[in-house]
Amino acid sequence: MNIEDLVKIYEEKKAKYGAEAYRHISNILKEAKEQHEQEFEGIDHEQSWKGFKGNALESLILYIINDEITNIGLKIVKGKKFERTKPENLSTELKHVKKNLSIDFGKFGFHTPDVDLVIYNPITYEVIAVLSSKVTLRERITQTAYWKLKMKNYELTNHIKVFFITPDEDSTLTIANPAKKGRAIVEIDTDGSYILSETDIEESNKVKMFDKFIDDLKNCSYNSFDKLSRNSPPPATNPPTLQ
Repeated sequence: MNIEDLVKIYEEKKAKYGAEAYRHISNILKEAKEQHEQEFEGIDHEQSWKGFKGNALESLILYIINDEITNIGLKIVKGKKFERTKPENLSTELKHVKKNLSIDFGKFGFHTPDVDLVIYNPITYEVIAVLSSKVTLRERITQTAYWKLKMKNYELTNHIKVFFITPDEDSTLTIANPAKKGRAIVEIDTDGSYILSETDIEESNKVKMFDKFIDDLKNCSYNSFDKLSRNSPPPATNPPTLQ
């Protein structure tokens, strides 16, 4: 089982459900786990699957939105690219993006936030938004809120939108009133969360189904898109690197 196998399962769901395929992410991951277990030759399958699952969800989201991101003139890259690649091995473009994403920790240096995906303007190198993704909020939402606070309080990053994308398998976001702690954190301390679920949720300005993500990204990035349309055509489409 690898990411290409996961994409194949997604494409089968897309052929069946069309634009609603995103609602079936949890089922896709279940099918992937079954295949992963069949192929597994070690002792602790659960531990192996846990390590694969996080990267699988992140890569699947990247695969789903990459073309739409590119078509509106932006680019998207995995956040771990900045953590795992030595600065001298980054392209000139990504060196600029990393600089625009980094936060000043004073005498402890500059550090990039722990996020899964970074969306940026390839002409100005401005970071538009960062995305975190987990199957449930409890695994990451407090960390996401922390990085939103750090970016908000730093002049060079305070414009960056911080979003969370999740299948919400523990139904933390389903009910807005009375809200669970995870939903309260999303509503108050992030720029929003988008849900990959078969279950309809009680939506708000901050919590929505995933099909609304691209339109919201366009709206929150109006100035950047306007500069792109005036200065240059969108860059050529490049497929995401699945790893």
